[in-house]
Amino acid sequence: QVQLVESGGGFVQAGDSLRLSCAASGRTFSSYAVGWFRQAPGKDRDFLVAISRSGGSTYYSGSVKGRFTISRDNSKNTVYLQMNSLKPEDTAVYYCAADSKRSLPTSRTMYGYWGQGTQVSVSS
Repeated sequence: QVQLVESGGGFVQAGDSLRLSCAASGRTFSSYAVGWFRQAPGKDRDFLVAISRSGGSTYYSGSVKGRFTISRDNSKNTVYLQMNSLKPEDTAVYYCAADSKRSLPTSRTMYGYWGQGTQVSVSS
């Protein structure tokens, strides 16, 4: 079992950057693929990007490819989401999630462990 805690959200201007962190408890963090999702008010929770257990493989949704970068440091039990060129439409609560069964899960239903979320607000 793994517990996840997101941090790094905040209020920024359009064009700014933020780096989100997803810190995990437990000694087997390297056994989990990790994904980032976001949910804007009144909308579904959307998949953004996933990273494999070793960090050697990643998969991005089209909405963030080229602007967001996922990485992980298994020695620190942490996954990062670097977000550049932020837009007002990136405003949402951002969640990280973990899955031990698949190499690159891309669907919300594939993830069994979730953090509590961190708010990102981007003004124009």
